[in-house]
Amino acid sequence: MNKNIKKIFEIFKDNNPEPKGELVYSSSYTLLVAVVLSAQATDVSVNKATKNLFKLAKTPKEMISIGEEKVIENIKSIGLYKNKAKNVINLSKILLEKFNGEVPPSLEELQSLPGVGRKTANVVLNMAFDIPTVAVDTHVFRVSNRTKIAVGKNVNEVELALLKNIPKKYLYHAHHWLILHGRYICKARKPLCDKCPILDLCPFNL
Repeated sequence: MNKNIKKIFEIFKDNNPEPKGELVYSSSYTLLVAVVLSAQATDVSVNKATKNLFKLAKTPKEMISIGEEKVIENIKSIGLYKNKAKNVINLSKILLEKFNGEVPPSLEELQSLPGVGRKTANVVLNMAFDIPTVAVDTHVFRVSNRTKIAVGKNVNEVELALLKNIPKKYLYHAHHWLILHGRYICKARKPLCDKCPILDLCPFNL
């Protein structure tokens, strides 16, 4: 299977050498906020919400200055907006108090922030600090299990399997390739197998 995994990622790389996340951000802080807001929401909906929010506040200090109600006003189009607004304000306060207003490049420190779980922390580490981590969301979980790249009953098992199974040279971009593949090709209900570039290497049985 290792040969198949290598071939799969070779194909992903050939088709999309520099995959990018679809969230719009301009700094490690705005990325962090965007990823926190993206829980149970689409990147498209988050980008719509943050378009104006980030005009008002691009730093922890500015976010605290505009206040929770203003954050709510700008993000109420996405799910769980009240709780997310509270998390954005509180994590901004902690960044100022404990990290000199900077986003820490550490999994443990990131996870100490309100609204930041392991997946969010891994996204920030990968996209803001160029660390080869793998963030397992629903798309990555589904694609990993279907293709047998990494089989697991929960996100932690899949993450560990991905880190073990993916060749190191592909690890940095891996979660973007898997997310995009799951979002546009290997969909949950109706996977577009006729358009799948790795169909010959995929054991998934419809």
